[in-house]
Amino acid sequence: MKEDRRRNFSAPAKTSYQQAMNTAARILANRDHSKYELKQKLQQRGFTRTVIDKVLVECERFNYINDGRTAHVYISQLKRKCFGKRYIQQALKKKRLSGAAIENILSENYPGVDEYEQAGRLLEKKMRTFARETDPKKRSNKIYRFLYSRGFSPAVIRDLVK
Repeated sequence: MKEDRRRNFSAPAKTSYQQAMNTAARILANRDHSKYELKQKLQQRGFTRTVIDKVLVECERFNYINDGRTAHVYISQLKRKCFGKRYIQQALKKKRLSGAAIENILSENYPGVDEYEQAGRLLEKKMRTFARETDPKKRSNKIYRFLYSRGFSPAVIRDLVK
């Protein structure tokens, strides 16, 4: 009985434009996706390249997918989670959200002053953890590694550690 419920991923490629459009609408109903992400998800579901291209064109025409809007939302989410500008740039590249427009959105939503504030806020939250370390040199190294892994620039980290 469980066998019947499982999807057969070895089935022939789906060619129906309407099926692909319905699938895209379901995917986009949950959250914004970049054009690249939607293309990947449709490919994983077995749709042909020509059908996927038609669906992507229609989704852009109806403004279902908008890489600028997706980048803006994603930057806001990562900023709320106290990630630095460098980390956010890498995350955007992974989602294939890049270009001059995306860089403008990032610079508008994450000016240099914000990076100091975010790093300071994050450091305040973690100060108890770092206070356990008795050796000041080890403590500053741990702080540096932690903030660097969260995507903050070395200049911002140096200023905060002092």
